[in-house]
Amino acid sequence: MTTSDTQHWESQAANWIEWARKPGFDAYWHYRERFFDLIPAPGGVTVDVGCGEGRLSRDLAERGYDVTGVEPSDSLRKAAQEAHPDGKYVAGEAKDLPFPDASVDLLVSYNMLMDVDDLDGALREFARVIKPGGRLAITMVHPVADSIGFDRDDPEAPFVIDGSYLRTQPFSAVATRDGISMHFSGWHRSITTYCEALYKAGLLIETIREPMPHDDSPAAGWDRWRRFPMFMQVLATKPAVSTTPAR
Repeated sequence: MTTSDTQHWESQAANWIEWARKPGFDAYWHYRERFFDLIPAPGGVTVDVGCGEGRLSRDLAERGYDVTGVEPSDSLRKAAQEAHPDGKYVAGEAKDLPFPDASVDLLVSYNMLMDVDDLDGALREFARVIKPGGRLAITMVHPVADSIGFDRDDPEAPFVIDGSYLRTQPFSAVATRDGISMHFSGWHRSITTYCEALYKAGLLIETIREPMPHDDSPAAGWDRWRRFPMFMQVLATKPAVSTTPAR
């Protein structure tokens, strides 16, 4: 994250804490098990970059991971520590992590890469701190999903791409549900843009997944996302021998 990213999330901290901590309220509760299926078993050092108010870090700790949450927003980091007094939470940005070279076994990035201004810088920094043979696990809003709309509300509504899918461009949207409002702001990028940035950072993609919600209840309101992916997951490895291209 950059200063502007941090300022945005600091301004939204109170809203995000209320939004994120309401059980079953947002997509996290319907997709998190898919992420836990993606990542390797606990072992070694795990870092959660852009941990926010800490819900993923808490879930990882409950599953046996030795996790440190990294968050630049003072308010969100304080909230994470208060909710998880035994947890480890430190200040840091995606492109300036407070860890030595090759010191992290698993780095997780959950719905934060689309928020960073400097994608290449963030992924280079991720590669710096990950050990050879270590992993990077990413979840992000699917690059197609954040470039579409629906022409009506029912689950069978057609998907409509408005504008250019291939162009990197900022997005800004305010979502309001049950009296809670969140201002989301970041960058739309194509799948190719993300894959190229990983390649330039010297990280090798093991798999790309397009998960469906892990609950089957129509009442959950996620039917349309069983037709079309809301998220994209990537598992990448830092090879023992550098593959960073010379450019």
